[in-house]
Amino acid sequence: MNEEIARAVALLRAGELVAIPTETVYGLAADATNPDAVAKIFVAKGRPADHPLIVHLPDAQALDAWARDVPAAARQLASAFWPGPLTLILKRQPHVLDAVTGGQDTVGLRVPNHPLALALLREFGNRAGHVAGLAAPSANRYGRISPTSVTDVRAELGAKVSLVLDGGACAVGIESTIIDFSCAVPRVLRPGAITAVAIARVLGVAALAGKAEHADIATPRVAGSDTAHYAPQTPLRLVDRNQLAGAIKDALAAGLRLAVLARSVKVIAAPGLAWHAAASEAGAYAHDLYAQLRVLDAAGSDLILVEAPPMTDEWLAVIDRLQRAACGSGESDET
Repeated sequence: MNEEIARAVALLRAGELVAIPTETVYGLAADATNPDAVAKIFVAKGRPADHPLIVHLPDAQALDAWARDVPAAARQLASAFWPGPLTLILKRQPHVLDAVTGGQDTVGLRVPNHPLALALLREFGNRAGHVAGLAAPSANRYGRISPTSVTDVRAELGAKVSLVLDGGACAVGIESTIIDFSCAVPRVLRPGAITAVAIARVLGVAALAGKAEHADIATPRVAGSDTAHYAPQTPLRLVDRNQLAGAIKDALAAGLRLAVLARSVKVIAAPGLAWHAAASEAGAYAHDLYAQLRVLDAAGSDLILVEAPPMTDEWLAVIDRLQRAACGSGESDET
């Protein structure tokens, strides 16, 4: 067994926090069955106590240890996409901590697609004598840009985490797709790399409902659903492609130092303007997004302008993160 894995297991069993790599973003992990350990997550992140956590499992066989009345369609998706960036919202087993679920009758579960995370989960389960489950939200201060590297984690949390497992840069770069199975109609509560179209195809349906559809059905609170989230401290504004040049000219005329993230060819060169080229393909854009937002945030600009991506299925996850980042940007750490 890897020495770092052994150390991580020992710390987790002792109720400490360990930052772990996943294919989406780095997570701040704690034993999901230990209330004191779970409480440390909320303190370290400054996270509101009623915000649920996603429990990471070693494999799909662990589903029934954490969820009850699991629909066949949920098992179908687990078989198709796990390990992978998909979280299932299911009815919880009675033993699941209220602190993990935000006091709700549902729990979010997923199997991460990263060799270090999976090795840790398997070894942790063997050592703990129960089906492993690690509560692991993103390893950053609440509401801020999610970390996709060890450097990001250390900059965000410092000594608040006992160990950071280095798994390199995250392959996907944005958080998992969340599908709600707590009611009769499966719904997308958070878009991610696995699109609604791909999920509908596996389930054999024409389309998958979104959060706005079936609004008469109560929607569980889930991770990353705040209007303001994933945010830089520098004010960020999304701008339509056709309006980008005008927005840049107006900002420069107002004397603002400006950073721009755009898929377009550079349209203006001027003092006080830092232009950052974004990938043209959705997956590559998502992979780079949080790293680029960190660079833009550290540039000393007064305003970040981001060219809005196209409103298509493959771009919905990126658009979701950018809209939340825009809403939360410019706020202080205390908000």
